[in-house]
Amino acid sequence: MNASINLPPPVAAYFAADTTDADRLARCFTAGAVVIDEQRDHRGQLAIARWKADATAKYHYTSVPMAIDIAGSDAIVTARVSGDFPGSPVVLRYRFALEGDRIARLEIAS
Repeated sequence: MNASINLPPPVAAYFAADTTDADRLARCFTAGAVVIDEQRDHRGQLAIARWKADATAKYHYTSVPMAIDIAGSDAIVTARVSGDFPGSPVVLRYRFALEGDRIARLEIAS
């Protein structure tokens, strides 16, 4: 992770757990949270844990946050994602909607 970027605690926790622990990553989210990735919705912590476990099993990758923009309760992180997937590396935009100390919604797009 780029040490000069000051990520909100739930976003920092998300990236810390991203490729290592799907259950820990899911605990960064509210109970009714939704993740939208590759045009698919994953609702609730259990579905989010399954999504992350499947993605991590399918692709080996690293995500490096490069920039952040805060807009109200949203944190938009631009990250470079490199790995063994077609088109690697890519720059993705992670739009986190924060609710207290958790993530209520995450949309990942290129």
